[in-house]
Amino acid sequence: MLDTREAKLAEILTGYSVKINKGDIIQVDCGIEAKNLSLEICRLILMKGALPRVDVQLPGFAYTYYKYATEDQLKQFPKIRMFEAENTAGSISIGCEYNTRELTNIAPQKISMRSTAIKPISEVELKKDNWVICEYPTAALAQDADMSLEEYEYFVFNACLIDWKKLSKEEDKLKEWFDKSNQVRLIGEGTDLNLSIKGRQGIKCCGKRNMPDGEVFIAPVETDVNGHVTFSFPGIHGGREVEGVYLEFKDGKVIRAKATKNEDFLHKMLDTDEGARRLGEWAIGLNYGIKQFTKQILFDEKIGGTVHMALGMAYKEGGGVNDSAIHWDMIKDLRKKGEIWFDNKCIQKDGKFLINIDADFSLK
Repeated sequence: MLDTREAKLAEILTGYSVKINKGDIIQVDCGIEAKNLSLEICRLILMKGALPRVDVQLPGFAYTYYKYATEDQLKQFPKIRMFEAENTAGSISIGCEYNTRELTNIAPQKISMRSTAIKPISEVELKKDNWVICEYPTAALAQDADMSLEEYEYFVFNACLIDWKKLSKEEDKLKEWFDKSNQVRLIGEGTDLNLSIKGRQGIKCCGKRNMPDGEVFIAPVETDVNGHVTFSFPGIHGGREVEGVYLEFKDGKVIRAKATKNEDFLHKMLDTDEGARRLGEWAIGLNYGIKQFTKQILFDEKIGGTVHMALGMAYKEGGGVNDSAIHWDMIKDLRKKGEIWFDNKCIQKDGKFLINIDADFSLK
């Protein structure tokens, strides 16, 4: 039976997040647990005169693939996936995690190799700029978040069913600061980092690409990041948790990296390629409906009062040029003893804005 919250979410995804015109082919990637939500999405696509192209995720396939695939198979370019990317008008992806530790014992080189091979497909999809990724509340994610499934469902829908148009207007105000400023300074526990954003444009994220959403990000100048940062939460990539991450930058490049857990994995990811040691993104989280870390980056990077930055690939629309096979987000909590400075103006202290931005985006 379709949950009324799922029905509202399906309306947002097909009526706001992704543009759907008559005759369009829309890719729908989903998992079995999101059956009712996915069917409602398909119904709404059909009602618009468009056609859904459905791919259902098979639990356990990723582990089987990475365990048994040879190097040649990992490097083989997926022509059919590229054809789909080039011939669909947009995509809606509903993640259904059944085991968040599935790839823990897979060699990171295998994951990195595959990421490099499929990178051209991601570039095609990004250029279309008509896609959204949504994470469905599953028992696995609830367990990671230390919640019951019922509590986690409430958490997810509370973060997604907000007034996205109002959030967009408030993000306009913050984007102005991104666009007119030259330098950003972050101050916090174990952190004093300077980033040049001169000549770059801030990008609003207000429910069009991620669900939930809520951030404004920018690509820092690749050669002008200096200082150090200690991340507040584990950096999670490919099912691996890297705790206590400390990065030191000089002229935009990571020159020193430490971690209290899985440090070897951190260094392997930094050695993926030349761009993996530089920042492709820096962002301010704006979704104050998300208050706690849940080990799910789609939610965690949006926590109101935090910032996050990504090692690796930059999204090109804001002027970023850093290229890499990875894009690894890590989060810094500034809600206690944290400050964000744009040029000579402190715009946020202890997670609260000192400029005119309303952080209440709940549906009235």
